Amino acid sequence: MSFDVDIRVQRGDFRSDFAFASDAAVTALVGPSGHGKTSILLAIAGLVRPVGGHIRLGGRTLFDSTAGIDVPTRDRNLGMMFQDVRLFPHLSVRANLGYAGRATPADVTAMAAQLGLSTLIDRWPRHLSGGEARRVALGRALLARPAAMLLDEPLAHLDLARADKMIGLLAATSLEVPLLYVTHVISEAERLCAHIVLI
Repeated sequence: MSFDVDIRVQRGDFRSDFAFASDAAVTALVGPSGHGKTSILLAIAGLVRPVGGHIRLGGRTLFDSTAGIDVPTRDRNLGMMFQDVRLFPHLSVRANLGYAGRATPADVTAMAAQLGLSTLIDRWPRHLSGGEARRVALGRALLARPAAMLLDEPLAHLDLARADKMIGLLAATSLEVPLLYVTHVISEAERLCAHIVLI
């Protein structure tokens, strides 16, 4: 499934043009902080409206300013992992993982095991470390069965061993679901054999 993005984004005083196309299993947007990588993800997800341009995923137009198309976020079928994870504080790890309602209890249990969360599955988010919360957020996005995954700094706050396991899980995931991966660490993108777009 291909990404075709050519947009103009404005957030406050920040305004920039972004254009890239990729049909790779993993596409990485790599660049320093403050250069608009997250803005691109939010625009693709439908959480920030570009001031112009188009966004197409697998031939489906999600946004086109000329044609007047702006598909609502809920109808884009995209999994999003935010930098600040955004877990629901009133739901357990188990309930957060299964929130989208597209996974069976067995799927949730299997995902928790894959992410090393089995012993934490009945904890509340406030009792998780930053790295643990990140793994829950990733699992929740994957279990929503999205057409594509948008990942904003997914390895932040993970120790080396957990980061290695996460890279393995993401590599396996990319065989079924295309990933758009934001990072400022180019070696992460290279380990995932990503098509790299420098921002």
